[in-house]
Amino acid sequence: MKALNPITTAVVAAGLAICGSAQADLTANATATSNYIWRGLTQTENEAAIQGGLDYSHESGFYIGTWASNVNYGAGDPYSYEHDIYFGWSGTAGEVDWDVGYLYYNYDSAANFDFGEVYASLGYAGFSLKAMVLTNTEADEVGNQDFGFGKAMYISGDYSFTTGNEIELGAHVGWHDGDFAEAFNGVDGSYFDYNVYIAKNGFKFMISDTDADGPAAGGAFDNAKPKFVISYTVDIDLLN
Repeated sequence: MKALNPITTAVVAAGLAICGSAQADLTANATATSNYIWRGLTQTENEAAIQGGLDYSHESGFYIGTWASNVNYGAGDPYSYEHDIYFGWSGTAGEVDWDVGYLYYNYDSAANFDFGEVYASLGYAGFSLKAMVLTNTEADEVGNQDFGFGKAMYISGDYSFTTGNEIELGAHVGWHDGDFAEAFNGVDGSYFDYNVYIAKNGFKFMISDTDADGPAAGGAFDNAKPKFVISYTVDIDLLN
């Protein structure tokens, strides 16, 4: 597993030093899912995935977390895992929730495709809007590709609510664009993804689809057709 870039490591260390030993939460999570869907696209050739993460949050609003999953992008590819680390600050302003941060995606060394994004989101009354923008990548550009800062982005909107019997219902729509998005995902040009889901007590059933074209839309990926995903997540409070 590759080390994080120096800037990421320095910022994380500084954030933890600022937090000190004040009031904080430490939680873990584990998920079993029939398919790992990321921005509407399967990351496991429509096979199952086992995932898990660890999150630390401080009363100041600072948080840091890490998350991992198995991945598979086809026979002979160099990918076996995805390991993410993220940190940021979140809070509320009146009735509006806000969140800003940085997310680093780490893959097998042979893949040479690690990348990072900055993100910002706003939420109000069950609605949320989020933007994620490419900041850096170790991937090499080919031809006229541009993997520079801000040259790829993902914008999404979500809505969810909980019924009287604690069933959560939600809907999502997202738009992915940029040369890096095409190179990493194997799609032609920008695309939309959308899903609806129902969840309760860790169980979740989701129907997801995209309008993607290109290599990732067919074959074993089959991202141009609806996908039905069942998952179960366990959350663990490590301080209680």
